[in-house]
Amino acid sequence: MSSRPRVLVVEDEIAIQELLRYSLEQAPFEVVVVSSAEQALSEIRSELPSLVLLDLMLPGMSGINLVRHLRSQERTRELPIIMVTARADEADRIGGLNIGADDYVTKPFSPRELIARMRAVLRRRSPHLAGDVVEVGALRLDPQARTVSCNQQAINLAPTEFDLLHYLMSHPNRALTRDQLLNALRGDHVFLEDRTIDVYIRRLRAGLGTAGEAMIATVRGVGYKFVRTP
Repeated sequence: MSSRPRVLVVEDEIAIQELLRYSLEQAPFEVVVVSSAEQALSEIRSELPSLVLLDLMLPGMSGINLVRHLRSQERTRELPIIMVTARADEADRIGGLNIGADDYVTKPFSPRELIARMRAVLRRRSPHLAGDVVEVGALRLDPQARTVSCNQQAINLAPTEFDLLHYLMSHPNRALTRDQLLNALRGDHVFLEDRTIDVYIRRLRAGLGTAGEAMIATVRGVGYKFVRTP
């Protein structure tokens, strides 16, 4: 799993495309830019992004219709979407939010504010992608520095086990299926046997030491969960 969230920018104005590409890559995000809803659908079919920045007024299919389509499909129903548009009327904002957008940003916009809004949406929808330090009890994970510690003692994990722990810690006390965990690690565009996750869990528990078995609980018939005690 890339340490940078993948953002799909759907925008037909070249100047704004370049502004967004530069600003987001500095944030840092992985950025893919397309100029139409049809191209966006092709990209999404190929690989599900972490978040979509979407202009309303596009050639061909409109941004509104794209949101409607994405929200009607099970695979993309929870995909974070922020509309970025010159249409600033209250009715437009309300309409965009009512059809399923997570936020609505009007042009001209501050790139810093937009990035803050993106992180806020990711924090709600996909907390493991927001870039925040995660602390549960004595366990601390810093996704930017790629470090894990327990009681201020460093824990060395391989990249895959680090990403798995990050996802689990970001969804504490929630039973997660093997498919959910594999999709978080590799993306839903890559097929892996669901039992592969058992190998990663075993390695992660070993890396966490004596507390690993208690922290990472097996949920029979479902998968695994990170146990967060009061």
